Amino acid sequence: MALRRGGGNGGSDGASGRRILIIVGHPDPNPSRFCRALADAYADGAERFGHSVRRIDIAMLEFPLLRTLEEFEHASVPEVLRLSAEAIVWSEHIVLVFPLWLGTMPAMLKGWLEQVLRPGTAFAYPDQAGSLARSLLGGRSARIVVTMGMPGMVYRLWFRNHGLAGMRRNILNFVGIAPVRETVFGMVAGGNDMKRKGWLEQMRRLGAAGT
Repeated sequence: MALRRGGGNGGSDGASGRRILIIVGHPDPNPSRFCRALADAYADGAERFGHSVRRIDIAMLEFPLLRTLEEFEHASVPEVLRLSAEAIVWSEHIVLVFPLWLGTMPAMLKGWLEQVLRPGTAFAYPDQAGSLARSLLGGRSARIVVTMGMPGMVYRLWFRNHGLAGMRRNILNFVGIAPVRETVFGMVAGGNDMKRKGWLEQMRRLGAAGT
């Protein structure tokens, strides 16, 4: 199932908490992928503390890639992604969980973002030439959660967070989503059980805080 609605005890649909959208951006549908365990832990913490949670797993979606500017500007969001676009508008906080591939997000996640963050949903073109585009998703925050094979410090210092910085500035901030926080889990493939349990507990705490 591509989009799941969590129970929670409230969220802004109820008495308290936040509306949180969790996006699992790993293209491999294998349920044992650690990205899914991290997303599960965040959702568990969030729902236990009264936040309303929805979850999208892009590996479970079959959608076309955008190929032309005309399609991006004027075509409708594909029907299979309509609920995805609605969930972004519904949300108050967005959590993106994905592995680092070639220094940035996997292509399938990028293709999904291109489809759902359309004009009219995520931003509006200026009315006058020379003006800036108007963001439509202000008031929302986000957290980027990334797994990688290299040490996280190496990615931050040597690669200067290149892929994550571009995602934060050029995509999320552009459509009004801020602040955008980052959580990096390095050397995931070699992590022992104790380290992984610590990472999962960290995600539960973040979920409970709704950040």
